Amino acid sequence: MADQPIISALILGLIEGLTEFIPVSSTAHVLLAGHFLGFKSPGNTFAVLIQLGAILAILLVYFKKLVSIAVTLPTSEASRHFVVAVLVGFMPAAIIGAIAHDFIKTVLFETPALICVVLIVGGIILLVVDKVAIVTPGKSARDQGVMLLAVERSRLASTYTDAQAYPYSLAFKIGLCQCLAMIPGTSRSGSTIVGALLLGADKRSAAEFSFFLAMPTMAGAFTLDLYKNRHLLSFDDGIVIGLGFIAAFVSALLVVRSLLDFVSRRGYAPFAWWRIAVGTLGLIGLYAFG
Repeated sequence: MADQPIISALILGLIEGLTEFIPVSSTAHVLLAGHFLGFKSPGNTFAVLIQLGAILAILLVYFKKLVSIAVTLPTSEASRHFVVAVLVGFMPAAIIGAIAHDFIKTVLFETPALICVVLIVGGIILLVVDKVAIVTPGKSARDQGVMLLAVERSRLASTYTDAQAYPYSLAFKIGLCQCLAMIPGTSRSGSTIVGALLLGADKRSAAEFSFFLAMPTMAGAFTLDLYKNRHLLSFDDGIVIGLGFIAAFVSALLVVRSLLDFVSRRGYAPFAWWRIAVGTLGLIGLYAFG
């Protein structure tokens, strides 16, 4: 097997892990980088299958919490509520993803210019959401206006601050937002986080719920894509995907361990500007090199 696919797989795996859980669209980054690297994957399976490495990174970081939830599931109402809420949030993507799978892979994944435009638009939306202030129920607009003027940056009011206590209705609405990520460039984490923020969640719990919602969503996408394209994959493809998987796992560990604290301190504006920069450079590259 040539060295080029191996090197490309390692690079793309690192990109996947570093971008999966931040609102910049890992799929867009992997597809665009693969396009300019000349990397080809049967049925575009590589970009989907290596996401399992990022899933395992979450499982490792949240292992104790997941075990605690599993152990207390029969006796704890809070644990049962959380598991059901995640499943409720997962259902919209499961249904729409199964129906639209072929269109997503053969049309949307094959349109780099669209991916770049969506990256830019999503970055602008993320900037707006990061700065907007929502009036908190129970306080006058005047009182809040004085308070908001006292801070350097407006922040979203936090009706929901515990990801494990999100009501089912909120989880379902976040799940609907997640479906937007089927358009490469939208970002799964970005759509769920922005949706949660607009619905009244604080930044930290929005990011944490996005982590947990990623587990069934990405596992489902992995299973469906592997089943649909099993006849296209060779032994060499398996090795390349395995290398990308390992690289994604290692790099995702670094992001998951530090993202929540970073978001709490800095918000999402840095990711928004990154999206806009990558989308713009991508369009320039497509125009210059095709």
